[in-house]
Amino acid sequence: MARYLISFNNGAMDIPEEDLPEVGKAAHAVIQEAKDAGVFVFTGGLPLDAEYDVVATDGTITDGPYPESKEFIGGILVVDVPTREAALEWAAKTAVACRCAQDVREFLYDPAV
Repeated sequence: MARYLISFNNGAMDIPEEDLPEVGKAAHAVIQEAKDAGVFVFTGGLPLDAEYDVVATDGTITDGPYPESKEFIGGILVVDVPTREAALEWAAKTAVACRCAQDVREFLYDPAV
């Protein structure tokens, strides 16, 4: 099994406010399906106005992202599935539910963890 990060960029869910309850219900249904299938690991979202800092290797702390950053993660789903194709299937379900495209990336295996 491999873990995959399925994510979308902040602002990608450009939907009318009145559709939010329906989108939330659809997204929760996909999460429940992933739980029922035994592939769910973690999910969450980041607020549009999230405050965060960057901590450099020397300990210096600066406000916000690197200036060259153009896209920020808005929400994530982590699944533990046997193949990349399976991760893509979960991403497709998530894309339909959230009404926006999803990125899929494999987490690198760390045998020490």
